[in-house]
Formats: sequence, C-alpha cells, structure tokens
Amino acid sequence: MSADTGRAVRVEFVLDLICVHSYLAFTRFEKAAALRRADGWTIEVTFRPFQIDAGAPEEGEPLTERHRRDFGADAEQMVHRMTGIAARDGLRLEFDRAIFVNTFRAHQLLATGQRQGRAEAITERLFRAYFSEGRNIGDQGTLAELAADVGVTPVAAGGNGPEPDEVAAALTAVRDRGITSVPLVRVKDGPELSGARSEEDYLKALAPTG
Repeated sequence: MSADTGRAVRVEFVLDLICVHSYLAFTRFEKAAALRRADGWTIEVTFRPFQIDAGAPEEGEPLTERHRRDFGADAEQMVHRMTGIAARDGLRLEFDRAIFVNTFRAHQLLATGQRQGRAEAITERLFRAYFSEGRNIGDQGTLAELAADVGVTPVAAGGNGPEPDEVAAALTAVRDRGITSVPLVRVKDGPELSGARSEEDYLKALAPTG
C-alpha cells in the first residue's frame, strides 16, 4: 500500500444519464477512483443532476430520430465515431436501440441511491441500461427493476430518497451556479475538469495537493 494511505478526497460530479460524454467521463473516473481506493484512499463522490434537454418527452422516442434532427446528414458519422471511442473504454453503445427520454425520474433514482450509499452502482446501471440495453430509463417499472439490480429501494417502495420537488430544486441549483454543460468533475481542494477527460487526468485530479 502506498504512502498516501488514509487520504480522503471529496468529489462533485455533475452529469446527465443520457449524455454519452457523461458516460465516458463516469467510466474513466471510476477506473481512476478504483486505483486510488486500492491504495487506501477514500473517494467520496456526490452526484449533481443536470438535464441536457429538460423538455425531452417522458414517454421517450428513438434516439436515432433525435440524432437526425440534431445532426442531420452527420448523424451516422457521429454515431460511428462515438461508438469507436466508447469501445476503447470497454463500453458497448447501441444507439439504434436507445430511447431518448426525460431523465427527471432517473435523476430521482440516482439521488435515492446516493442516500442509500449506492450512488456509483445505480449510476453505472442507469448508463448501461440506456446506452447498451435499449431500456427506457424514464419508465417507473424499468427504474424499479434497475434499482433492484443494485440494491436500491425506490421512494415509491418506501426507500429513503428525495421527493420530486427536491430533485427539481437540485436541478435549479446546478443551473443557478452557471453550469450549462456536462460532464463536470470538481475535486475539493483540487481541479475542475469539464468534458470527458482521460483516466490519467482523473487519476491526477484525485491526488490534490491542497
């Protein structure tokens, strides 16, 4: 075990669960955090909610349709590029199966997982469900199944978690801080990293000198 044993780092991670760059950042950050934890460090992560499209439909729509509207003729090239990047991180992206949906309920579940000590587990499960499995992460039944997969009890089932008004307030608080894009990682007494950075960048950030 290294000489850094016993050090603690607090991290704030702002993301959206349908944002591919957030998924990449989360995956790389988790690998870096695992290395620090293996050396005896305590990495405390607090997730903050952000919606890249607060007006996204609750019932969802095929992500391919959204891509066509946003990227037009460049959509196929963008998908190919991002799929390749993700593959190098060990991720399988199935854009043609993904359901673009409002993430409010998913953020409520993430915050519930945070209170129950399962934030990182439920975050990974939500990302994988959306990007790799074609699951609708705006559907209450689907969210209940995903929660059960990682040992989280939803609020609707009596679990300790935030009510919708608390989630709305958290989303507003992030916006009021001037955050307009994700992912964003802020390390207490350390750097702030925006965008999907490398695993090495996160590893360095998790060793603040302050």
